[in-house]
Amino acid sequence: MNKSKWQAIDKNVREFFSSAFDMEGKATAFLKKEALDEMDNFMLLCYADLLGIPLPLSYYSIELLPYLAEDLEGWERRIMERKSILSERWSTYDWCC
Repeated sequence: MNKSKWQAIDKNVREFFSSAFDMEGKATAFLKKEALDEMDNFMLLCYADLLGIPLPLSYYSIELLPYLAEDLEGWERRIMERKSILSERWSTYDWCC
């Protein structure tokens, strides 16, 4: 193998390990935010009636309340603080604002 191939392999290996062991926390912070957003969406689907959005299946989703009760107060505060969920999601992908 010539020198340029070894340099390319070395570059790829370095990029892999720098991404895998992200010490600055960018990847971890992104994953935590995405997980929190997914949890917010799930909670909104189950307990939208707490925010005034009529939900016909609230009778069945109330069975999940004992498992999600500790997250309910923080979720409600996060949802109420959001100005626009769409602009928040669009800004993630640089579509708008």
